[in-house]
Amino acid sequence: MKLVVGLGNPGKKYDSTRHNIGFDVIRSLAKRHGTGPGRSKFDGLLQECPIQGERTLLLMPLTFMNLSGRSVRQVVDFYKLDLDELLLVCDDFNLDLGVLRIRTGGSAGGQKGLADTIQQLASDKFPRLRVGIGPVPDRWNAADFVLGKLTGEDGKLAKQQVQRASDAVETWISSGIDQAMNQYNRS
Repeated sequence: MKLVVGLGNPGKKYDSTRHNIGFDVIRSLAKRHGTGPGRSKFDGLLQECPIQGERTLLLMPLTFMNLSGRSVRQVVDFYKLDLDELLLVCDDFNLDLGVLRIRTGGSAGGQKGLADTIQQLASDKFPRLRVGIGPVPDRWNAADFVLGKLTGEDGKLAKQQVQRASDAVETWISSGIDQAMNQYNRS
């Protein structure tokens, strides 16, 4: 079994914002694989579907970004998952829009939802897919930037990037982390 977690903030106010690109990837995967809207469980929306022949759980924590780890930990504990069976998808304003970075582990790099997940799991040794949303323009507050809407050309590029990130998740599920890194860690 695999668990794919997309980070974001609940509520219409946050739809189509840079910070919710993790939710967008989960929605894309759910649509591709014909799952319903999910059910409220473990402080999140949880869906189950087969992806690439693998039983897969899709999770969108509804605890707001900075407390996402609580939801992730509940699912990991309940299903007794090893951390290498988890892939966390989140935004990263240190990467340019259009860039994906898959890693086997590491620091949060300033992403507070990822930091909370690391704290809750007491480990940074789990795969993550960072989806570039940057760079933050000069004189912009980073929090205002990540909560801003993706529109125009950036919105179009973000939609393409969500599809590419969904492809990367499917590759991780079917072929493993090394293949996913080799294939998608390019500009």
